[in-house]
Amino acid sequence: MQAANDNRPRLISPKEAAAATSLSRSLLALMAAEGQFPKPVELGVRRIAFVRAEVEAWIDSRIAGRA
Repeated sequence: MQAANDNRPRLISPKEAAAATSLSRSLLALMAAEGQFPKPVELGVRRIAFVRAEVEAWIDSRIAGRA
């Protein structure tokens, strides 16, 4: 787990979340709507971001869940 003061932004763009997961932005949006991926934070009318810690926790759970 990363330190809370590691100077990385707490929020990441959909593009960064897609790169981190190797999934497309549209698939992440669909998965978030279905409760299978962390929901994004609305920053404005046409701008969203994901919470970095939640995305990293989701990735960690996928790694831990492999058989």
